[in-house]
Amino acid sequence: MTPATVAPLLSVSDLRKSYGAIRAVDGVSFEVMPGEIFGVIGPNGSGKTTMFNSVLGQIRPNSGTVALQGRDITGLSPLALNHRGVGRTFQTLQVFGKMSVRDNLLVAAQEHKGSAWGRLFSPGDSGLGAKADALIEKFRLGHVAHQRAGELSYGQQKLVDIAMAFMSEPVLVLLDEPCAGVNPSLVGGISSLLKELNREHQGSFIVIEHNMDFVMDLCHRILVMVEGRVLAVGTPTEIRRNKAVLDAYLGN
Repeated sequence: MTPATVAPLLSVSDLRKSYGAIRAVDGVSFEVMPGEIFGVIGPNGSGKTTMFNSVLGQIRPNSGTVALQGRDITGLSPLALNHRGVGRTFQTLQVFGKMSVRDNLLVAAQEHKGSAWGRLFSPGDSGLGAKADALIEKFRLGHVAHQRAGELSYGQQKLVDIAMAFMSEPVLVLLDEPCAGVNPSLVGGISSLLKELNREHQGSFIVIEHNMDFVMDLCHRILVMVEGRVLAVGTPTEIRRNKAVLDAYLGN
């Protein structure tokens, strides 16, 4: 199979979401290919988060379609999407502060594991312990694996939060500002981890992020949104050279 015939992993077509007269998302269309790291950038108020949440089932779009592996998932709940292989992180941390790092990862995968009956008669860790331990090592959290997540630094909690999204072995992970509030010294580490996961597992990611250096270094292609619309889609090099993007967002 040649690259030209590979089907998109995610297809978003003419997505629209309005609040009264405000068109937060106005006819957005794009595709994410298998194994692709796809960035979404734009100024505050450009509609990135509304688009993100419309894809993820947090809010229902007024019109348009979202398809995963050729199947319509428009408007499905976040839980239903998780069962279909979509993971995500949020702008704000979603860790359980009083639980250990390891237990956070185990809990994150529970709903994806199967029925409550099956989990009741599975091992104490629902058979997920080895997977959790592997991710803990991958994210360099072994030395704090049994420490309460709430006792860790913000950057370490961010790593736990991201690792939790990978516990269900998703086909697509949507990362909402993974570098927000993170010490600059850790940003490169997050980028390296995501590249490694992408390389080893052909994982596909959509990343919303304001850190332009991070996005330009990490992503294969980037979508630029302005006023709810798609301004441009291209490689980092193409986006850097796009005059409309420079004028509207990046600045000369």
